[in-house]
Amino acid sequence: MIVVADASVSIKWFFLDLEAEEDADKALDLLKKIGAGEVELIQPPHWLPEVVAVIARTHPNIAEQAIDYLTAMEIKIELDSDVLKIAAQLSQRLNHHLFDTYYHALAIFHDGVFVTADNVYYRKAESVGNLKLLMDWQP
Repeated sequence: MIVVADASVSIKWFFLDLEAEEDADKALDLLKKIGAGEVELIQPPHWLPEVVAVIARTHPNIAEQAIDYLTAMEIKIELDSDVLKIAAQLSQRLNHHLFDTYYHALAIFHDGVFVTADNVYYRKAESVGNLKLLMDWQP
C-alpha cells in the first residue's frame, strides 16, 4: 500500500506525549508499518522542510535529531510534473494551498492514500477520494 502522509501526521512521530497530541498513537502505528515495510511512504519535495519547520519552531531542542531520523529513513521523494499538474488543479478546485494539494495529488497519481490530520483540508477534499483522516486510517 502506498501512503502519503503530510506534515500534520509526520510531526506527531516526534511529540510523544500521546495524551496531549491528538491521534499520536495512530501516527506512530503508521510509522511502525512504514518501518516494517507494510506501507510504502512517498512524499513531495517540500515534506521534509515543512516538518522540520514545525519542529524547529515548536520543539527546537529536537530539530536536529528529527532531521537525522527523517533523512535516515530514506523516504522516496517524488517531484513529477504530472503530479504537480494534478496538485495545481486540486488547488484551484478546492481553493487551497498547493503544498497541501501536492500530498493529495501524489496519492491520487499512485492510487494510494493521503493521510492527514488537517480537518480543514479533509472537509474540502474528501469527495475527491484517496484521502483519510489520521483518526480513521487503517491499512
